Amino acid sequence: MNMIGQKEPAWRCAAYVNGEEKVVSSDDYKGKWHVLYWYPLDFTFVCPTEIRGFQAMGSEFKDEETAVIGVSTDSFFSHKAWFADRTTFSDAITHPVLADTNHAVSRAFGVLKEDQGIAYRATVIVDDSGVIRSVSINDLSVGRSPAEVLRTVQALRSGGLCAADWKPGQKFVG
Repeated sequence: MNMIGQKEPAWRCAAYVNGEEKVVSSDDYKGKWHVLYWYPLDFTFVCPTEIRGFQAMGSEFKDEETAVIGVSTDSFFSHKAWFADRTTFSDAITHPVLADTNHAVSRAFGVLKEDQGIAYRATVIVDDSGVIRSVSINDLSVGRSPAEVLRTVQALRSGGLCAADWKPGQKFVG
C-alpha cells in the first residue's frame, strides 16, 4: 500500500512518555513534522540499537522541528520495564513510544506482520500539513539508520531537489 502523498491516518494510543503512561494521538502533532518509527518487540537485540539511535539524535530532530515517536505492539508495562534496564538503555528514553497492543496504529499504516502480531521495522515521515512524505519498511532482521531518517527529513524540509547523500548546505540538483 503506497501512502506517499496521502493524509496520515488518525491514530490514538497509550504511550510510554518519560516513564509515565499517557495517551498520545495524531492530533498532538497537527501542524508539526513528525517521524513514527516501528520496531517489532521489546527485550530483543536489534531494537535497542535503533531506539538508542533515535534517542541520541533527539536534539538534531528537535533542531529540525521534527518530533520522534516510537511504536511497537508491546504494552506500556513492557516498555517501562525494558527502558528501566540501564545495561540496555544507559540514558532515559524521552520521546514517546506507543504501546500499540490492539495493533490499530500498525494496521492503519500497513506495517503489521499479521501472522506474528508484531510490526515490521518501518519509518514514516509526516509533514506539517499531515501528509506522508516518506515510508520505509525493513524486514525484522535489519535495523535502520536514524541518521538517514534525519537526513531524509532535512532533504524533504529543504524544498529543493536533493541528490543521493545530500546534506544541508549542499547545492540542489537541477
